[in-house]
Amino acid sequence: MQRYTYKVVEVREKLIGGKMSGGKLEKLLNDAAVDGWQLKAITSAEVKGRVGPGGVEGLLVTFERPVQ
Repeated sequence: MQRYTYKVVEVREKLIGGKMSGGKLEKLLNDAAVDGWQLKAITSAEVKGRVGPGGVEGLLVTFERPVQ
């Protein structure tokens, strides 16, 4: 039975140099792929304490790879 290990990266707008873009996310995914990680899920991360619905500051990017 195949076993996996997981890595979760929190991506916030200010940590990736300003506004989020497809290019910055693509670079993150490609950099992880070089190390054998495969994208498992992308989830929005809500900001605590922000007023109003739909306040999203960043993403949780989950990767997996087989245990070696």
